[in-house]
Amino acid sequence: MPTLFEPIRVGNIGLDNRVIMAPMTRGRADDEGVQPAYAAEYYRQRASAGLIITEATNISPMAKGYIRTPGIYAAEQVEGWRRITDAVHARGGKVSLQVFHTGRIALPDFLPDGARPVAPSAVKAKGQNYTDDGMKDFVAPRELTTDEVKQTVQDFASAARNAIDAGFDGVELHGANGYLVHQFLGTNTNLRTDQYGGSQENRARFLLEVLDAMSAAIGAERIGVKLSPSVPFNDMQDADAEEFYPFVIRNLNKRNLAYLHIGFEETPVTDINWHRKLRPMYRGVYFANGGFTRETGEKLLAGGDADAIVYGKLFLANPDLPERFERNAPLNEPDQATFYTPGEKGYTDYPTFERAAAAWTRRG
Repeated sequence: MPTLFEPIRVGNIGLDNRVIMAPMTRGRADDEGVQPAYAAEYYRQRASAGLIITEATNISPMAKGYIRTPGIYAAEQVEGWRRITDAVHARGGKVSLQVFHTGRIALPDFLPDGARPVAPSAVKAKGQNYTDDGMKDFVAPRELTTDEVKQTVQDFASAARNAIDAGFDGVELHGANGYLVHQFLGTNTNLRTDQYGGSQENRARFLLEVLDAMSAAIGAERIGVKLSPSVPFNDMQDADAEEFYPFVIRNLNKRNLAYLHIGFEETPVTDINWHRKLRPMYRGVYFANGGFTRETGEKLLAGGDADAIVYGKLFLANPDLPERFERNAPLNEPDQATFYTPGEKGYTDYPTFERAAAAWTRRG
């Protein structure tokens, strides 16, 4: 049976282990979406992951939904990311760029000329978004025209090409957590009556067209996709998830992607174990995400319900997480107050086990 520390082949790249670093928004980019120089150190420190999946990255100016998030549509952004991929590769690591469009979750504060956010349908999300001026209510989005939907598909393809130009080993499409791709999949966010709404086939069309366009641009073997069935984050509803996501999986099986990444945590909304349900249906490499520990991750691998385990906050606070797991060493606690704040505090200053042990020895 596989363990966390065994290698695995994912698409066209070999991974040294099955401990995957989750995509995590960190809010360190400048107002132009360019990563700071010290972001290279953050990712370099975590290069012992089997694969690093970066924070979600905007495919266009209209995709931006959070302050200080990076982009991959301008030359300066590509150059900023190249410093990061060079740093990871210099340590022997592998890194994939997660790309997204936030759709209705954006605020006019973040968009060109204060534009209204766009979405599959003009349905306002319940809740608020963070700005430097405090929390603000989501606004009613504007429904994308059919031509704009097709242009957005091409924006994803362009982002994928730019990612490869920046030195990434692959690209992950963010189709989860209530952002634009998920909004096309969701039953409460997609009320369209054209070819992108209504039936299961139509609701899945945008996701599959994006994947096909990205595959044409860089090759399917370099592409992963993240989905989150029944996750209610960002006011999402998947009323027919038990029938719809198997339909989506059957269509993904035709595309020979590098991997499928499923993120879910059991909530009052669902008691479905999606990993157990979807893993047998998917014919490729399957990444499982959902608040795992070393022990629960190993158990999932041993049971055949995943091929690799994705870790978020544990990797944020423990840059050498695979080594700590192998040694069964103590783990640093993440500092939630610095998750999204500018600067290196809570970003590049978490100690490795070796550094922490040396400090303990000096104190002792």
